[in-house]
Amino acid sequence: MSSLAANFNLFDEYNILRMICGLFLIPHLYAKFYVPAALGFFVAAGFKPPKFWMYLAGVIEFFLAIGLIFGIFVTISGAVAAVHLAVAAVGVYRVTGKYLWNIGGYEFCLFWAICCWVVAMHAYYAGGIWN
Repeated sequence: MSSLAANFNLFDEYNILRMICGLFLIPHLYAKFYVPAALGFFVAAGFKPPKFWMYLAGVIEFFLAIGLIFGIFVTISGAVAAVHLAVAAVGVYRVTGKYLWNIGGYEFCLFWAICCWVVAMHAYYAGGIWN
């Protein structure tokens, strides 16, 4: 089995987690470029200038999604995604002050940050930082 095919082996639970971590970034990436209300979050969270940070977050999410979905530089992609989502969690907390995701809290961001960190740890122990 080729390396690319191995990255998409759905009988490997790690591949499922890695791909889902990448796939869940896509709706957020889309929103940053096509949903005008997304800018309001960056304004409310205190990012300055908000439009710059929103677009930068979108570009970062694009590369993270590619890396995680296709299994490219997974250790780095997972670690950066974990930090990126932790920053998002802090932003959500600053805006809502709530934990539970179903009432607008940061729980969702924190959960996916931890999942991405687990993906990064697995990739690191399986093959090092460039894995």
